Amino acid sequence: MAHLRSRRRLGLAIPVGLSLTASLGFLPAVASAAPGAQLAARATADAPKLAYVVNTGTGHRTIASVKRAISAAGGSVVAVYDRIGVIVAHSADPDFGAEIRAVRGVRSAGATRTAPLAAAGTTAEGAAEYLTKTQAARSAAAAGDGEEPLEADQWDLRAIGADRAARIDPGSRDVTVAVIDTGVDDTHPDLAPNFSPSQSANCVGGKADTSEGAWRPYTAEDYHGTHVAGEIAAARNGVGVAGVAPGVKVSGIKVSDPDNGLFYPESVVCAFVFAADHGVEITNNSYYVDPWLYNCMDDPDQRAIVDAVDRAQRYAQKKGVLHVAAAGNDNHDLDADAIVDDSSPDDSTPVPRTIDPHECFDVPTQLPGVVTVSATGVKKEKSYYSSYGKGVVDVAAPGGDRRYQLPDTPSKDGRILSTMPGNQYAFLQGTSMASPHAAGVAALLKSEHPGASPARLRALLKAQADDTACPASYDQDGDGAQDAVCEGGRHGNGFYGAGIVDALRAVK
Repeated sequence: MAHLRSRRRLGLAIPVGLSLTASLGFLPAVASAAPGAQLAARATADAPKLAYVVNTGTGHRTIASVKRAISAAGGSVVAVYDRIGVIVAHSADPDFGAEIRAVRGVRSAGATRTAPLAAAGTTAEGAAEYLTKTQAARSAAAAGDGEEPLEADQWDLRAIGADRAARIDPGSRDVTVAVIDTGVDDTHPDLAPNFSPSQSANCVGGKADTSEGAWRPYTAEDYHGTHVAGEIAAARNGVGVAGVAPGVKVSGIKVSDPDNGLFYPESVVCAFVFAADHGVEITNNSYYVDPWLYNCMDDPDQRAIVDAVDRAQRYAQKKGVLHVAAAGNDNHDLDADAIVDDSSPDDSTPVPRTIDPHECFDVPTQLPGVVTVSATGVKKEKSYYSSYGKGVVDVAAPGGDRRYQLPDTPSKDGRILSTMPGNQYAFLQGTSMASPHAAGVAALLKSEHPGASPARLRALLKAQADDTACPASYDQDGDGAQDAVCEGGRHGNGFYGAGIVDALRAVK
């Protein structure tokens, strides 16, 4: 599960001038150092099968014509999202992408991976540490009246007033947050009361499977989505932990490949469309779309990925869905002039390149309208790993920091405690954990303002955040050098955006 925001997720909004509308044909070419012909060069003699997204107009005749062209070019149609003009196709022909791009009605098309299909990231930083019986006993002994048994170790709830907010309004059952991730274990006693199976699916491969349990993680090692779901909506039921919005519903849309854990574009397209068509109000996205950490617009494959996912997430926004996403764990300045990307493509052999984060996009984080979230620790300082960027980060939220920000809790663990598959609990940290805290607060705001549009909800989320100024110094390891540079003022800066989310203020 290399991409569960254990790496980085972009958080900067695409400039208005680069707004990704239907064609993308007007976008300028960008020097990305991304080898556009890599896929053809990597193709083996036995022509391995690859997956493609083919983006067209939404007219019935256009889509029908392109489908025939796909078949004529030796490809097979896997899924058609006619409402947004996206077709998912497979082909073993290394020239398929170039041939389809020349077809009338096709606006962009490209491979969604650089390795052949197998029989296929997130943003958690480091491995999970499971709660021991001794730690659980200490936490339970320290629990106050009306608290969940393990709540004493949930410093993150207190940091944003979520414990007090729950006494006023735990959230509405009319609000659902969909966790687009590795799957959610809905049998967990803290998740079962609030889980919505009718709004859950397995979207791996680009086609939604809604059969019973299809949304569950493959194995106990695919725990990321279950942990995220608990942070959002673990019930206050006298069992284990509590979520930021313990009264709302949560669903699971699985998009991680069973073999390598990667989050491929066609799966994410399916997830956004499914969420939109099934009445979801908010999605949480603690990942970046594989195989490219940044998708550069001068590469036809990466361009097609941006186009396809953007069409899907815009479709969801138009149907009332707010998307919340993690900023990433590379301690990158997402407003910098250049960033070295040495991890892409992550499904084959990475080729180091220097990119401009204003023109090569982290998806879905940098797409228009998506809320970008950085991570903080118990001291309300930026977590050491969290990426940042002025004009990029919208808000900050607790994501944990086990190095420099340790709480005075029973376990003394600076990470985030939440649910795990198999009725267990564990500590994790990352912007993967920050994003669901913000999504939980957004769910409380949606509960208070049920008629709020995604744009209005995003504005409310930023308005209720606690203003947090740049630190005078950010030398966390004490070596005399700044570990990151924060730009901006108290009411908006690169580390915290509009501020740290505040659940109590959201319900007041």
